[in-house]
Amino acid sequence: MILRTFGWSFAVTAAGLAFAAWQWGWEAFGIVLILSILEISLSFDNAVVNAGILKKMNAFWQKVFLTVGILIAVFAMRLVFPVVIVAISAKVGPVEAVQLALDQPERYEDLVTDAHPAIAAFGGMFLLMIFLDFIFEDREITWLGWLERPLARLGRIDMLSACVALAVLLATAMTFAGHAHVSTGHADKTATVLLAGVAGLVTYLVVGGLSGYFEDKLEEEGEHEQEEAEKVRAEGKPVPVVALASKAAFFLFLYLEVLDASFSFDGVIGAFAITNHIFWMALGLGIGAMYVRSLTVYLVRQGTLDDYVYLEHGAHYAIGALAAILLITIQHQISEIITGLVGVFLIAASFLSSVRRNKTLQAAEGTAAASGEKTEVSSSA
Repeated sequence: MILRTFGWSFAVTAAGLAFAAWQWGWEAFGIVLILSILEISLSFDNAVVNAGILKKMNAFWQKVFLTVGILIAVFAMRLVFPVVIVAISAKVGPVEAVQLALDQPERYEDLVTDAHPAIAAFGGMFLLMIFLDFIFEDREITWLGWLERPLARLGRIDMLSACVALAVLLATAMTFAGHAHVSTGHADKTATVLLAGVAGLVTYLVVGGLSGYFEDKLEEEGEHEQEEAEKVRAEGKPVPVVALASKAAFFLFLYLEVLDASFSFDGVIGAFAITNHIFWMALGLGIGAMYVRSLTVYLVRQGTLDDYVYLEHGAHYAIGALAAILLITIQHQISEIITGLVGVFLIAASFLSSVRRNKTLQAAEGTAAASGEKTEVSSSA
């Protein structure tokens, strides 16, 4: 099971590290390895949240997530995205941006850093909406009941998540972006942060809304597809897997890709603290992204989220923390180590709480079974 799920990740790791050592030497080998570990530590919560969505998809779309999805994650977000940022910031073409990254890495890093407020505002708002929609939703199982139950009652107010997110964006723009030019001498980023933050919010509402709409129809379509499949089988014809894939799965896949893009912002920006070499960055972060993908599928196939019910809660709290960190980094630098440890701590705490819950339930079931046996013995006596 481990080899089948993580086989491609192991293979890509070996090939990537070997290529880095052969092409650029042992320094590149070490940096690519460090970047891989950084990406995995920063994105574990991403894997847990992805698993909650991916388990709703069929085997075909899970394979698409691991193939086409990983190409988007590695090449679009880890390699193309930084180049596009520089191209827009410096008002040059993509080819010139790559040449700038190779010939003037310090200038390239400065341009990416200058674009950080917009990146952080977009990603921070997208992730914040995920957290708010989760925390304001009424659910049967709660991890921190003293906090989640009152917030769930507040969540009955229409559009509360969007209102809270916009209030946070306004406060962020006025506090951090508006203050940047005074303390650092940089240009006032208020308008940029507001525009990027609203774009992140709109992106979440559009993609998340479409995903939710089609997800609601998933059961209806599933029943219809099942009937069609039975008719095809009755005629003795093979059932094509693609025919069973619904529009809901496509939009869930699209949602997953946008979600992964938002999660990758901190990893891409944080990688500049380690190296300015875009190909080392793409290789290291790409290897890490492979493990995140494989871990997502592993969690789905093992049914881990069903066995450890608080894991999803911990992951969403980690998302909320990451959203806050991204918004704070508009003005203040925060170590990637802190970012990674916050997510790991919250998920570890939710995992331990799930283990304790399972032990308590097992003990209660054992006590109830023992009481039932005693009752039967008494009755027969």
